[in-house]
Amino acid sequence: MPRTRALALTAATLAVGATLYGIGGASAGNSVPRSDQQIPNLTNVVTEIKAYYGDTVDAAGEHDASPQSSYAQQVAGIESKAKDYLKDTLRHEGHGNGHGSGYGNGHGAKPAIVLDVDDTTLLTYNYELEVGFNYTPATNDTYIRTKNMAPVFGMPDLVNWASDHGITVFFLTGRPEAQRDPSTANLAVAGYKPAADAAHFFLKNKTSPPAYLPCGATCTTVEYKAGTRKHIESLGYDIVANFGDQYSDLEGGYGDKTFKLPNPMYFLP
Repeated sequence: MPRTRALALTAATLAVGATLYGIGGASAGNSVPRSDQQIPNLTNVVTEIKAYYGDTVDAAGEHDASPQSSYAQQVAGIESKAKDYLKDTLRHEGHGNGHGSGYGNGHGAKPAIVLDVDDTTLLTYNYELEVGFNYTPATNDTYIRTKNMAPVFGMPDLVNWASDHGITVFFLTGRPEAQRDPSTANLAVAGYKPAADAAHFFLKNKTSPPAYLPCGATCTTVEYKAGTRKHIESLGYDIVANFGDQYSDLEGGYGDKTFKLPNPMYFLP
């Protein structure tokens, strides 16, 4: 991933306590509590997160989310709306409002969707529990290279359906380029059929950033992701839908519609 973020558990606490602070997801962490009564108890927050995901533990001590959980039900509702939208888009070509990309308006742009990886297509839940919500690049890299993450419930079906109906699928992640091979393998194992090859899977490359990103190795998440989506559209695609679990996955334009997946575990600016 690597991610620049506050401690995951602190971010999760802020997410749960946002109504107390009067802040939104995009500005989490900006308010200073005046009393301990304004701060959700960390133990209670973890308990609530586990209940939301329907935590189960197998014989090896691995944590799984339940397909009957509130999380799974919420995701299913979002996916249903996304599929209805994609069906409607395919029926009424040319009714999108992309950034001049021309899908269906005589310019030959091809429909595409863009998806983040962590907690949009692959679920980090077990990793977060394994490290006690204390993300570090080292532990995350070890996990990605030695274990597979489960798919986000229902997302393989949605993505495969889109691909089968002529929509090109692109994956766009903040994971480093060095994690390309295990990430590609994990997507395949998780059931995603569209090829996550070099032309359709974008990872962050700080050593040799692509020329289409003016910010180079210093890109913020929004600059990196929006700039990459702009590049995708420059190749002749109209991004009809952009999927992410963070607002920073979705901001910056270059996508006709955005779909926000739930993630109470961490916040990425």
